[in-house]
Amino acid sequence: MQSKKSKKSTKRSSPANRAVSPAENSAESETASRARKLHFDSLVVDTHVDVAQRCFFENFDFAHRDAEGCLDIPRLREGGVGAIFCAAWVPVDVTGPAAVKRALDLIDAMREQARRHADDLALAATVTQIRRVHAAGKIAVVLCVEGGHAIDNDLGILRIFAALGVRYMTLTHIADLDWAGSSAGSGNKGLSAFGGEVIAEMNRLGMVVDLSHVSDRTFSEVLAITRAPAMASHSCCRALCDSPRNLTDEMIRALAAGGGVVQITFHTTFVSQAHAGAHRLHLAECEARAQEIHTEHAGNQARMLIEEQRLCETMIREGKLPRVSWEEIVEHIDHAVQIAGANHVGIGSDFDGAWMPEGMEDASKLPRITEALVRRGYADRDIRKILGENAVRVLSNAERVANELAASAV
Repeated sequence: MQSKKSKKSTKRSSPANRAVSPAENSAESETASRARKLHFDSLVVDTHVDVAQRCFFENFDFAHRDAEGCLDIPRLREGGVGAIFCAAWVPVDVTGPAAVKRALDLIDAMREQARRHADDLALAATVTQIRRVHAAGKIAVVLCVEGGHAIDNDLGILRIFAALGVRYMTLTHIADLDWAGSSAGSGNKGLSAFGGEVIAEMNRLGMVVDLSHVSDRTFSEVLAITRAPAMASHSCCRALCDSPRNLTDEMIRALAAGGGVVQITFHTTFVSQAHAGAHRLHLAECEARAQEIHTEHAGNQARMLIEEQRLCETMIREGKLPRVSWEEIVEHIDHAVQIAGANHVGIGSDFDGAWMPEGMEDASKLPRITEALVRRGYADRDIRKILGENAVRVLSNAERVANELAASAV
């Protein structure tokens, strides 16, 4: 389904030194004003942020406007954000009971932020709660887990996470599990029998299955068995940036066919082919310098992430990595819409967990995406879907399937 007036950008190709008429200035101002009103009238949902790391490792005060990182309450307000899915990300080298504890610590850190800042934040575990929190003028905090090794091969742990309000789990991170393959794994590994049990239990619990980071085979095998629509909470389009972390056009179509959604992420190496290529060219140096950061800040995952963003900026200044503009994010949104329609695309920034492009350094910059979509001729209703309604629909359908399964079990 085509959601735009035209595939072509609405940008004018006029000479740079041509005088701009008062009428054109007025039209530009009117477009910007309309886009801003649309943005702040919409439910804006970011389905993947990593601020939990800062809150746990550095006892970061979420109400404080900070010079570092991407997220805090003031910048979320400036960005018009209505709901954030806060990832309890567990690095793949943290395993077994320690992985379970790490996830629980991160979940607790975000629950505590919501308690401390109840005037601005509120936990939400259902669509009804998200809408109620938004209507009250607060920011909904939705919990999620990134890395299925956090359940330590135990469905009981999965049920505990669900009881704490976790609404999706990213099945893998950057390594294969016993029961599912990663896009960064040693081969195109799929689901095991236990992996199928995990999917079935997530369906029963009303948890969305998140397919970002999984292998292509795991991706297709999950879609073949899940009863509820799935989500790629923070992925881009492989057609524009050839990374195994991104989705092919066929994967995007398959996700959409099941009612799912791809949430476009902002990480420069998944957004920009030029940046990804340069990163591969300088991979040994990038990894060596990153290892120095890890050694210096061992035990503080949040500080590692912030210093890695600074490393990216340093290597750009050194000319080893190219600059990446925030406008390339819009190209991925646009491509995904062309492939699957506006009902199946959204935003999952990876703020505080990835390298951000220029012009999208933090959550306050999110209205730029709305204005860009307006200028490209997107209908208001489709922009609202991309900003948050699609993500909410997937969560709603997960709730519906859980209710149907519970009713059929009686």
